[in-house]
Amino acid sequence: MSLDITGVCPAPFAQVYEAFEANFDPASPGGGELGARFTLAIDGQVVVDLMAGYADRKHQVAFGPDTLTPLFSTTKAIAALLVARLVDQGKLTYDTSVASVWPEFAQAGKQDVTVGQVMSHQDGLSGFLDEVDPAIWFDWEATTVKLAAMAPLWPIGSASGYHPVTFGFTAGEIFRRVDGRTMGTALREDLAQPLGLDIWIGLPDSEHARCADLMRPTAFPKFGEINDAVKAAFMTKWAAPGGRGTGEWRRAEIPSANGHATAHSLARLMGALASGGTLDGVKILSPETMEKARAERIAGQDLVLPYQISWGAGFMRNTPNFFYGPTADAFGHSGWGGSCAFADPKSGVSGSYVMNRQGNELIGDPRAVSLIKAAYASL
Repeated sequence: MSLDITGVCPAPFAQVYEAFEANFDPASPGGGELGARFTLAIDGQVVVDLMAGYADRKHQVAFGPDTLTPLFSTTKAIAALLVARLVDQGKLTYDTSVASVWPEFAQAGKQDVTVGQVMSHQDGLSGFLDEVDPAIWFDWEATTVKLAAMAPLWPIGSASGYHPVTFGFTAGEIFRRVDGRTMGTALREDLAQPLGLDIWIGLPDSEHARCADLMRPTAFPKFGEINDAVKAAFMTKWAAPGGRGTGEWRRAEIPSANGHATAHSLARLMGALASGGTLDGVKILSPETMEKARAERIAGQDLVLPYQISWGAGFMRNTPNFFYGPTADAFGHSGWGGSCAFADPKSGVSGSYVMNRQGNELIGDPRAVSLIKAAYASL
């Protein structure tokens, strides 16, 4: 059956169309798509929006404009924006100690950990080494109590060590203590509903039928040196939520891992960060706070991911890997399986890629990289 690509792609962006089409070839570097969507915006206005393939494994439901995909860690870009908005409102700074807003966090030598260190994966809480029930992640209070009591797995501030799941609970609890709402509620009330963005952290049952089926990776990701930080983050039976089923997973609010969205809405939201902090005339973030949010907080070999990474306050900076195009100023986040969202304030470009056949690259999926490369070549 021939590939039916729908959406918009003006002639100057023909390279993007070609790259998108090529990603569906099983012989491509990414191994072929099931269903996917790529959206590119300039100054917050969508210029390319392509989708094709299937939302289900039986190849019966087209991957369409209303298809929601789980974002996994691309959700962290949304969490980073929500915390940045508290900074913008003067309710928090990145130098604020976490314990000053969440006193219980001061346990086990963490009394001086700052919000900026938590947001840049420096606080040593990449996961739980001791055995827990995988269902703990569905219990916000139990998880945050355990994190508050936990001793860091490495000296705080000495290195970054990616927090695949715990990040959402530490950042989310900081947000809740300051704002009074969960991140999912604030996202819905302050951004998604007012701006018409199809982005969710905590997906209500009414939206589940729109979710794409996932095809899991056929190979395990390649890690570098296996240390306690890696084991806690990825290599235990309880490293990720389990035991409750897909419906419960979608309903839960885990701001590090289980956001759902369309590429179109993500590209538009990131477009605010690429164009002075506003979207459709609505202020999302001041340029000054955006600079603080994307400023480098630590760089070097990450203790969990086998990459040199430059971290902002929750955002992956484009250097030194350049997964988000050729501009050093670009920043964003990638998710397990291949999704990503990025903003480039130098060029005003933002974009997002989502899919439902997951690859095994931890970041920098070749399908997304090829699309972003083609997009910049077309500018």
